[in-house]
Formats: sequence, C-alpha cells, structure tokens
Amino acid sequence: MADHVDLVLRQWGAQRPDLDVSPMGVLGRLSRLQQVVSAEQRRTFAAHGLDTASFDVLATLRRSDPPHRLTPNELMRASMVTSGAVTQRLDRLESRGLVVRTPSESDGRGVHVTLTEEGRALIDRVLPDHLDTEQRLLAALPEEERQALAGTLRVLLESLGDTT
Repeated sequence: MADHVDLVLRQWGAQRPDLDVSPMGVLGRLSRLQQVVSAEQRRTFAAHGLDTASFDVLATLRRSDPPHRLTPNELMRASMVTSGAVTQRLDRLESRGLVVRTPSESDGRGVHVTLTEEGRALIDRVLPDHLDTEQRLLAALPEEERQALAGTLRVLLESLGDTT
C-alpha cells in the first residue's frame, strides 16, 4: 500500500534522479502525521470548549505540583511560545474563570498564574478524552513499536538541541 508521500518520492525520483530525496520520506510523513494528529486533537478539545492553546496552558498548570501555579515565564518556557501569546491565552482563560493571576509575594513586578477549581475540573474532564484520542491515533502500532518510535523520535529531537 502506498501513501501520498510515496507518490511525491516517485515524482521527485523521476524528475531529479540525481538527488537523494529519502529525507522527504521521513519528514514528509512526520508533517502529514502532525496535520492529522492536530486536527483530531482540535476536535477533542473543541468538544470541551477549548482550543489547543488553552488546553496547553491548563495541562501545563495541572501537571505542575500543587498549588498548580507558575509564572508567565515558566508557562512560556513550557509551551515554547512568545510572551505575547501567553498573555493572550491567559487573558482568555482568566475571563472564563479557569485561571487566576495574582501578584508575586517575592517580586512586586511579577505575577503567578494559578489553576482555579473550575480550571482543574475542566482539564481533569478533558485529559481522559485527549488520551483516548491519542490511543485511537496510535492503535495501528503495537506497544513495542510505539516505544521504539518514541525512542527514535527522542534521539532525533535531542540531536537537534531539543532537551530539557
């Protein structure tokens, strides 16, 4: 069985047989997979009144130690977005009562973002559905292949400087 990337590889092979287009086999499939995964995740989040960005903030706060509180800079580092994007996300979530921003006790200029009870209840409802979506997306892979793929992707990410 062939996929769309196989077609692209054949076409490039015919047009530019002098080039090694094999990296497109991996990166093209990763790109297409990301599109499929993102669309499925957006559907799951939308069923709970969230978008991907909002889920990301709520999940980051929820997986943090109690009291599930971080600074905007910590959220920015955890989500790898700009400070302006974090501010917009926080504005939306705060207006819905899902997070609250409070002045820092140790730094008069700083603030802390804390998950509210309503925010915690929402992320605790969304997370099982999110995991069900991810399980469904990975259903074609036995556990051993999932672990091998995760390990391979980790090696690639580390080689590109994506480390903690």
